[in-house]
Amino acid sequence: MNIKKSQLQILITYGLLSAIALLTLFPLLWLVSTSLKSPTENILQSPPQLWPSQPTLDNFTRVWESLPFGQYLYNSIIVALLTVILNLLFCSLAAYPLARLSFVGRNGIFIAIVSTIMIPFQIVMIPLYILIVQLGLTNSYLGMIFPSLASAFGIFLLRQAFMGVPKEIEEAARMDGSSELGLWWFVMLPAIRPSLITLAIFVFIGAWSDFLWPLIVIQDESLYTLPLGVSKLAGTFSLDWRLVAAGSIISIAPVLLLFIFLQRFIVPTDTGSGVKG
Repeated sequence: MNIKKSQLQILITYGLLSAIALLTLFPLLWLVSTSLKSPTENILQSPPQLWPSQPTLDNFTRVWESLPFGQYLYNSIIVALLTVILNLLFCSLAAYPLARLSFVGRNGIFIAIVSTIMIPFQIVMIPLYILIVQLGLTNSYLGMIFPSLASAFGIFLLRQAFMGVPKEIEEAARMDGSSELGLWWFVMLPAIRPSLITLAIFVFIGAWSDFLWPLIVIQDESLYTLPLGVSKLAGTFSLDWRLVAAGSIISIAPVLLLFIFLQRFIVPTDTGSGVKG
């Protein structure tokens, strides 16, 4: 009786999770369906038809040929990758001393950094733009990357990860003559690889999908990223939702592929496995 009750609970749980997953994926499925529908199909019909009766890839071809989406894709890749690399570098350099070194005011500095999470980006947007103009970084990759060089969330996440590394590993490296920078690079960073990958995914998604800041600092269309390129589809095709959906699919596909590829690396690592009592 208890076995049947347990099986029923598992069945109900999986049923609810499947329903939630389907509800979450429905907008994506609808986007894919719309991008594959031909001009003769009514995308607003009731009841809605999820699978197109005449699927076609012409919408993707028209989008790719009418706008320089290849250039937009290249710009997005450059901006996202540079943002990830620099964010991981600066956040880890800031988090390491806050986690492993003792100095006056360490906790106060950490609290001040974390407190900035509560400040909306719109508040600092104007001062940042003035600074970007004064530095001559408008219409440049660095201008788009500048606000994301480091983040309070990234520093917090990596600090907590650094604090979880056993002291015995650090002491062993020091006894082998490792410098502070070498300890950070060769010992501590490999020990927190899952946290680094997690932060990289968050930063990549944020940089890839950012629309407001590139719109402010970029006037040269050759430097447009994919979100800015997708926004042009509405004007170019008089708001043809099939083409907008196709452009959106092109924009989000790399993010989905990145997550699918990296999710297997987001696993806990036993950093203390080499430490014996």
